[in-house]
Amino acid sequence: MPHLSSSVNVNILPRDDGVDQFLNLIQNPFNTSLSEKAFWSSFGYSFGAALLFALIFCILRPYNGTVYAPRLKHADEKHAPPPVDNGVFSWVSPVVKTREQVLAEKIGVDATLFLRFTKMSRNLMVVLSVIGLGVYIPINVIENTRNNTLDSTNVFIRLTPLGVWGSACWAHVIVSYVFDILICAFIWWNYRTVTHLRRQYLDSPEYQESLHSRTLMVTDIPRTYQTDTGVSQIIDEVDNAGNHFGIVARNVKGLPELIEEHDEAVRELEAVLAKYLKNPDKLPTKRPRCKTQEGDPCYSTVTKVDAIDYLTSRIQRLKADIMEKRKSVDQQKTLSYGFASYPSIEEAHNAAFAAKNKHPQGTTIQLAPKPSDLIWENLPLDRHRRRWGAIMNNFWVALLTIVWTIPNALIAVFLANLSNLGSVWPAFQTQLQTNPKAWAAIQGILAPLVTTLFYLVLPVIFRRLSIYAGDYSRTARERHVTQKLYAFFIFNNLIVFSLFSTAWKYVAAVKEAESDGDVWSAIANSHPFSNLLTAFCDVSPFWLNYLLQRNFGAALDLSQLIKLAKGYVTRKLLSPTPRERIELSAPPPFDYASYYNNFLFYTTIALVFAPFQPLVLPVTAFYFTLDTFTKSYLLLYVFVTKHESGGAFWRVLVNRLLFATLLANVVATIFIVARRESITQVILMVPLLAIIASFKWYCRRTFDDNLHFYSKGINSAEMGKLSTELKQDRVGVRFGHPALYKKLMVPLVHEKANHLLEEIIHDTQDADFSATNDYTDTYQMQRLSTHRSGQTYTANTNFEVVNESQMNFEHFRDREEFREFGGDGDLYNNLDHPTTGKRTRSNSDASLPQNADLTGDSEYEGATYPAGYHPPSTFHPKPLSRQVSETSAAEGPMTTRQADQSDVNLLGDVAPLGKTTSGQSYI
Repeated sequence: MPHLSSSVNVNILPRDDGVDQFLNLIQNPFNTSLSEKAFWSSFGYSFGAALLFALIFCILRPYNGTVYAPRLKHADEKHAPPPVDNGVFSWVSPVVKTREQVLAEKIGVDATLFLRFTKMSRNLMVVLSVIGLGVYIPINVIENTRNNTLDSTNVFIRLTPLGVWGSACWAHVIVSYVFDILICAFIWWNYRTVTHLRRQYLDSPEYQESLHSRTLMVTDIPRTYQTDTGVSQIIDEVDNAGNHFGIVARNVKGLPELIEEHDEAVRELEAVLAKYLKNPDKLPTKRPRCKTQEGDPCYSTVTKVDAIDYLTSRIQRLKADIMEKRKSVDQQKTLSYGFASYPSIEEAHNAAFAAKNKHPQGTTIQLAPKPSDLIWENLPLDRHRRRWGAIMNNFWVALLTIVWTIPNALIAVFLANLSNLGSVWPAFQTQLQTNPKAWAAIQGILAPLVTTLFYLVLPVIFRRLSIYAGDYSRTARERHVTQKLYAFFIFNNLIVFSLFSTAWKYVAAVKEAESDGDVWSAIANSHPFSNLLTAFCDVSPFWLNYLLQRNFGAALDLSQLIKLAKGYVTRKLLSPTPRERIELSAPPPFDYASYYNNFLFYTTIALVFAPFQPLVLPVTAFYFTLDTFTKSYLLLYVFVTKHESGGAFWRVLVNRLLFATLLANVVATIFIVARRESITQVILMVPLLAIIASFKWYCRRTFDDNLHFYSKGINSAEMGKLSTELKQDRVGVRFGHPALYKKLMVPLVHEKANHLLEEIIHDTQDADFSATNDYTDTYQMQRLSTHRSGQTYTANTNFEVVNESQMNFEHFRDREEFREFGGDGDLYNNLDHPTTGKRTRSNSDASLPQNADLTGDSEYEGATYPAGYHPPSTFHPKPLSRQVSETSAAEGPMTTRQADQSDVNLLGDVAPLGKTTSGQSYI
């Protein structure tokens, strides 16, 4: 039996110079005596830091509810988490005792699914750890000792199967089957539970009372069918039994871009005023200046001007342009998408199921997401444009993946093994020999830390690239970002990072064989499978250190130190605007794509490296155990789901977990092939692929349709809970482009500077601006008492004054402009007594007259489109005034919205567009 070393050396050239040394190093980057010391350094650093951050959290939590319990502070009674007192460990009890059914009601299905997947991963890793430690470690230690191999290596290499031969290899075949069966069993059990959880969501008042639950979205409509009737005709081709009402989308003529420019100008003006008025009693001697926007029609070239006057004037002009464009939207110019509403959920889902895999007239029919979830700019894109966008998105992702291989390989060679860096850098080698313990500690931290920092930025890059891929909804985009992140991690970290040295051995073999002309023989004699096995064993200590440091990350999330530091720096060292301070106090959104990718990646590492370094299994199990507690608290009390998908992530998770299982089987097969003991062992590994494929097919046929559709046939046992007249659906308004109804932002100013506004704001209003004020989203008002915060002050320009006590998200959570910072407003919708066709007055309704009828039948309903989207020439809306209750907490608690934001009267804040006639809506 051949004697093995921890790595196989292949010399490239006989010369002993720096180039040859570098080439030799990248063939053997992980063979180092520092790996054992680095492990203990990483162990102490990660667990020490985790304990420190957990202690900081326990001490600070009772004294800072804005950071550590914003959900408890802002959510309504139904969605509020269990109360927790100020005890140091009082938070543990509600985290442990809150059941899953309660979690689904409090935090939503997406967050509950995340916690279920975390617990499933924890339980799976615990079971696999028992088997892996009980089988792999005894076999590896016994076989390595009996075969007298690896005598000079450290303890971690002794735990690898480098010295395992003969009949002991059967253990890898048997354990592979056991692992696959256990993974499929865990997935099957949780698939059933997730299906039940999804059904509960579909039966919930939030879903039953929403319009999107019984609305279909039709895309890629051909031009001859781009009418309201055409939408209905297309749906009739797949389901002519249902009673539906269709509308086709209209062109908004650049309104979204104008509104975006307006909001950016408002934020710029707020920032300028916040800095200029930081000390109202001692203003700077010079007024602030800024550059004009490129392409501004009022300036031929970019020039520096007075910032306050310029931004004030720009906001007025943009507001006027927005109002004019809203008036002149051409109803007859339609787009290639539309919506159809049904009177019941069953009818809508039956139609969607009937349209599955069908494309009548080349269209695609699917259940409509929430209007707030839609990416409106992507809906008009035709199929070819979306396909090209997806191709280009994949191209840039692939390019980034390939480009990152170079720095990733250098990290694997030098940062993960500092002795290699010393071999090519004599000065550093001296330092390495002088302080070996210190550098061993640095080695255990440096490479994982660098990769972690890069992967914090990576989701942002992928999310921006995905904007152009043509996804219809934000939740779908997040799922695609998760898929691309996972593919990036697997390629760069398992294929490139782990196997880079083996790949370079082939390059070295080819270079040596060039002079002999026998390239194929050189490659064959390099023992590719043995080199792959050696590479996995050599790199396993690095991944052990990497997983240990994840415990540090879990505790850091719990401590919220980054948010604390950001808030402190912003308030004390910068000049935050009132809007920025309000947003800082809002519950932050949970980044599902990043966390899911991390969990899937850690699970893949554990499954792939379990045969080569069994310690990865208990380390991963401990991480998931810790994260079960930390993420449960964070999702209960801190984070919100920005856009609820009702558990749509589940199939993405199952597919990646099955892929990880398949990849682990391939790696185990490489080990068996490298040992060349028995062809029977290799043949027996093949059925594992069929087992995984069959299990996936079974899950798809058994569960997937029930996860997606409320009903699948025309013979339903009972009708949906929501059944209204079609004329009350107002689908044209609720699924109309938000640019037509979005309330324009008003600059927010601190109350301490209220008395200076009239002095510093010059009259820059256009002559014809006030003439259009009867159709604006924001109304000019008389100056109100400066002793009341939340009122609007104007000097031809609107400002909203906010006092110090109200500069908190709690007082602005119902505003549409802040709604996205609170999970799309779902936290604040008290549905104890849901109603149909009616809605309660909320802060965003405060600009309506007090006698306005909110039952859905008055002219203020904003429920229908009159011809041309604009008021008739004989229609003159009454002057409106903002009510004190909109921003003043002194008037009592704010009323809440209804369950689903798709039910919000989106025209409630603008001038009424007209009435329905003869009980029929003109869309």
